[in-house]
Amino acid sequence: MKRALALILLAATTACGGGDKTATPATGSGTAAPGAFTIAVIPKGTTHEFWQSIRAGAERAGRELGATIIWRGPLREDDRDSQVSEVEGFVSRGVSGIVIAPLDEVALVQPLNEAVTRKIPVVIFDSGLKSENYVSFVATDNVKGGKMGGERLAQSLNGKGKVILLRYAEGHDSTGKREQGFLDAMKANPGIEVVSSNQYGGADVEGAYKKSESLLSTYKRPDGSLAIDGIFTPNESGSFAMLRVLQDNGWAGKVKFVGFDASPNLVKGLRDGGIDGLVVQDPVNMGYIAVKTMVAHLKGQPVEKRIDTGVHVATKANMDTPEMKALLEPDLKK
Repeated sequence: MKRALALILLAATTACGGGDKTATPATGSGTAAPGAFTIAVIPKGTTHEFWQSIRAGAERAGRELGATIIWRGPLREDDRDSQVSEVEGFVSRGVSGIVIAPLDEVALVQPLNEAVTRKIPVVIFDSGLKSENYVSFVATDNVKGGKMGGERLAQSLNGKGKVILLRYAEGHDSTGKREQGFLDAMKANPGIEVVSSNQYGGADVEGAYKKSESLLSTYKRPDGSLAIDGIFTPNESGSFAMLRVLQDNGWAGKVKFVGFDASPNLVKGLRDGGIDGLVVQDPVNMGYIAVKTMVAHLKGQPVEKRIDTGVHVATKANMDTPEMKALLEPDLKK
């Protein structure tokens, strides 16, 4: 009777409140066995394809390991208060561990330190934190990813031309490192001039669309063509927004464009020639390894402080290879 009541209260607690209004907490193993671990997985946001892939990997690890996975996060990737509230809620509840992609490298330090103080270990994934008070950091080498994107753009431009970088948002470790890597690659190509690198698209597609349109209008010639040769965007929403602006204005395929991350719309853009390259991560594997790392730590096993989950560049020429297809169009039902 007591166990049944506890399960009812658990369902009631997780079904209400929190930042993810569209998804209820997911259980990786159905009903948790007595003494099983309960792991909170908190993404930066819950709307992008990238985060759904993270979720699929995390839940697969939960099923395999017999851990209960609770997936909750903000709808928007700029809702710091919501993500902080999620952490505080899980700390109060007393979960076994927290696996989180901090949407602000500074704002999440204090609440995560509180979790560790309360004996709740923390694994960071995707984006870094200005703290070392965590078990492990599971992520793409984002500087490398940005550099690879820059190198792909330079290759597409034959090493010369004018390019722009539309940044994501301030305070995000992962995209900041990608932007740094891109600019490092541009420095290695003296024939390329970066004419704009201080504009931010923001956290959602519509806002990034408006910023992309405004930025490109600055370089619009009287005949309607663009006076730039290349573009780089460091995340999924910014890449899709930029692609839409290029398509809507008849510029797609006339300016070289490299984006970051994959979604059905971006994959189609790559196939149709509106995108010259996509820097792709392995988010399913990232979510999977992050949860596996947490469970290993909870079992007293040694884990690595930094785990690199890999990064690749997809092009029209290689997008149909089995390896690249698995990254561009992952099977989230596995």
